[in-house]
Amino acid sequence: MESQRCQIQPAGKEDLCTLRRRKGGGKTSEREAIRAGRLGGSEGANGRPAAASEDTNGRPVEEKRSLQDGHRRTGTCSVLALVAVLSLITRFYKILEPPHICWDETHFGKMGSYYINRTFFFDVHPPLGKMLIGLAGHLTGYDGSFPFIRPGDKYEDHDYWGMRGFCALLGSCLPPVAYLTVQELSRSSTAALIAAATLVFDTGCITISQYILLDPILMFFIMGSVLCTVKFNQQRHRPFSAPWWLWLVLTGVNLAGALGVKFVGLFVIMLVGLNTAWDLWRLLGDLDLPLAEFWKHLSARVFGLILLPLTLYIMIFAVHFVVLKKSGPGDGFFSSAFQSRLIGNNLHNASMPEYLAYGSTVTVKNIRIAGGYLHSHWHLYPEGVGARQQQVTGYLHKDYNNLWLVQRPNNSEDLSRTPDLVRHGDVIRLEHKETTRFLHSHLHKAPLTKKHLQVTGYGINGTGDPNDLWQVEVCGGRQGDPVKVLRSKVRFLHRATGCVLYSTGKTLPKWGWEQVEVTCSPYLKETPNSQWNIEDHINHKLPNISLSLLKPSFLEILVESHIVMIRGNSGLKPKDHESSSKPWHWPVNYQGLRFSGVNETEYRVYLLGNPVIWWLNLLSIGLYLLMATTAAVLLQRGVQLGGRSQERCQVLLDGGGLLFLGWLLHYLPFYTMGRILYYHHYFPAMLFSSMLTGITLDILLQCGDLLFPLAVARHLHRVAQGLLLAAFIYSFYLFHPLSYGMRGPLAHDPASAMAGLRWMESWEF
Repeated sequence: MESQRCQIQPAGKEDLCTLRRRKGGGKTSEREAIRAGRLGGSEGANGRPAAASEDTNGRPVEEKRSLQDGHRRTGTCSVLALVAVLSLITRFYKILEPPHICWDETHFGKMGSYYINRTFFFDVHPPLGKMLIGLAGHLTGYDGSFPFIRPGDKYEDHDYWGMRGFCALLGSCLPPVAYLTVQELSRSSTAALIAAATLVFDTGCITISQYILLDPILMFFIMGSVLCTVKFNQQRHRPFSAPWWLWLVLTGVNLAGALGVKFVGLFVIMLVGLNTAWDLWRLLGDLDLPLAEFWKHLSARVFGLILLPLTLYIMIFAVHFVVLKKSGPGDGFFSSAFQSRLIGNNLHNASMPEYLAYGSTVTVKNIRIAGGYLHSHWHLYPEGVGARQQQVTGYLHKDYNNLWLVQRPNNSEDLSRTPDLVRHGDVIRLEHKETTRFLHSHLHKAPLTKKHLQVTGYGINGTGDPNDLWQVEVCGGRQGDPVKVLRSKVRFLHRATGCVLYSTGKTLPKWGWEQVEVTCSPYLKETPNSQWNIEDHINHKLPNISLSLLKPSFLEILVESHIVMIRGNSGLKPKDHESSSKPWHWPVNYQGLRFSGVNETEYRVYLLGNPVIWWLNLLSIGLYLLMATTAAVLLQRGVQLGGRSQERCQVLLDGGGLLFLGWLLHYLPFYTMGRILYYHHYFPAMLFSSMLTGITLDILLQCGDLLFPLAVARHLHRVAQGLLLAAFIYSFYLFHPLSYGMRGPLAHDPASAMAGLRWMESWEF
């Protein structure tokens, strides 16, 4: 209507209409035009605006632009191919060296073997990464027979190359994906090449990609998620088209993959979620878009970014449970009902007496996930830790020292043919079968939980005292109710002190063999920590029943698996002679991580980022904040900028903002974590900082045309780009032994190949 009114205005009113257009949409339309042009790919080389509709010879610009686009695509493909080749070479060079277990290969290689052998195990991470490692090993001839006992053990004739090669292949994809991502965000081949080069020539990324680890698999899915999200954003002007759906679905697939490898995948899910929320908010504010169309957009994103990843994630666990059907070392972390589904477990298709009776031999398992079996052994509590009596702990594995005899209070023997059942309210004694000492408590403080009382093993061969007496309480039961094996939740109340037997979930120090603390709690509220069930039950005087009807559903074992993983993750502690680190160490490259070898006679591999690249990344983060703040202020104040300058500002705020947010989300949460942290946890964040470096430095170099003539600025741009790449290559040449292995003197020795390169005292090579 406004345009119609302007068309019928008298000639003298023309300036008023022009002013109205400028006032109503001048600045916004100009910015949107630049965004639309950048997102739609209508720029010239290096993201500059396209030419006018005709050139000086009157030739249509479409023909000229088509030729330019063809040359640009050819150049981009050539550079991308070069990046891919260099990435493959740097990752696969000396892939079989050293021919022994390095660092966490002892864990993830072993878990790959478990999948090949279909043996159940426990790990704090979701299963996809280990499943893929096992599949890669199986397809390349590995039979799952290598034990993976400790770092340094030689592989000998076992085919380990397939598992290392698979991780190296996914690690090789990171630089090309970074190139494509930055190219889409900035429309600049220079920015894309700088970003890719930081990853190609980074010794840390090379090292972490060459071994049987989860990190290259995780980073592959994280980068895939970011690339697909960016590609999806570029299709915003073609909603519900085939490419639009393709990139939406691929984003969901990669999100499921990232979360299926490690819970760190939640960080990239947050990144994609925030990007999607902003996109939907923009659509909601578009008054030209009908609400029905908005709901279609919302529904599509719910399907592609929530329902699809969730379904795939659940399917990963379904495959995991189907494949791992044999009993293994992880059984004890899970409930008795969970264990009953594992072939070879003593509860699988087992039969045992249904009700607990006096004279029975039993194992007592805490209801709390990973609470452990009630356990004792010959070792005593050390001096200064309560009474110096026999230790009682919670143990997460099947063991003969988990067996207890159920005795009457007076220790009299039941000579009847049918023994009496243990019922709600009965007072019993529990005698440790191996050591013949009774479960005991007294007024000494517990080792770790000082408000609780100590639990020990006391007495021998039937001699003890009143502190050995425990009253049985069936949760939800009444006086006289029998104790059902596996199904009854039982509490043991100490008669002398009134406290209740309790598994705190805390890990004891070395003197307690890092087992779980068991105490007697004065707090009588019913919690899983104070509830136990009878798992194994042997009594030849009672008839047996089948346990096959007690197997849990898929949903129950899925939920239980996640509870066990989360609690296991939070309880991780450093091992002997294993260095941990703090989050502030990581961006400054303060300390690396030994993958193999310590002294000069051993083959040494040291995980440490290329210091030139890592310190440049850190500098670029500060530089980005300064440049982005300046750009935001200029745009907000409506400062008149040239076309190129305004487009650079938008690239900084849009593309750079997405990468900076990704870096923050993958780095800052580690400051809140109470678990043990390691240097390699920073590598997903490092991917984002490297891509941000590409955009930041490229725009900084492009701004040379503000100080110099255009021809001089372009020349300086090319020279600076060349110097950067040369610095990356030369620093890689200096530090490449960290990745590919070192022998001989250490760096402090002038005869060492790394002499003079130990730039920080905290580096241990």
